[in-house]
Amino acid sequence: MTINYPGGIRPNHHSSGNIRTGSGINSYGDRGMTLEAELNKSNQYYLANDIAVIHKKPTPIQIVNVDYQKRTAAVIKEAYFSKASTTDYNGVYKGRYIDFDAKETKNTTAFPLSNFHEHQVEHMRKCNQLGGICFAIIKFVKTDEIFLFKATDLFQFWDAQFNGGRKSIPKLKIQELGYNIKYRLQPLIPYLDAVDQIID
Repeated sequence: MTINYPGGIRPNHHSSGNIRTGSGINSYGDRGMTLEAELNKSNQYYLANDIAVIHKKPTPIQIVNVDYQKRTAAVIKEAYFSKASTTDYNGVYKGRYIDFDAKETKNTTAFPLSNFHEHQVEHMRKCNQLGGICFAIIKFVKTDEIFLFKATDLFQFWDAQFNGGRKSIPKLKIQELGYNIKYRLQPLIPYLDAVDQIID
């Protein structure tokens, strides 16, 4: 299937094309999953246990070419991302609106700001202004480390890059300002523990 992106630009966050979400994965020992798949499993746990309702946002797609080989088996041949998406996840936790993006990097010393799009950052900025809890969950793939990084801290690095600042966030700064999230059995990524610290 051909999928065309707005302006010919492909999104530079992690790909969701090879996500495995099979119910047979029930421990944190499987490191072959993408961050998105790990978060989806974590959100399923939170939902099933009445802790939070947080879902992956659907990507808006406009279908332009469908092959109707059979009435019961239509195949999408071509589609367009009809508009730029915002962040990856949103929902409600403890009566608070939660909005965040999930990013992975193979870089071991810094997180490139180019992994974010301007419209994603501005979306989080607006949600934050209106009282939402916004953040990024960043995974350093090679070291298998995950951090929750508050949007307010992200804004400082994002804005600084346009005034002579660096184009990445040093990992040391993410370790200093962020919340290190350790894998667990249930949920796989207990990121709401870090959100509790933000709320408190």
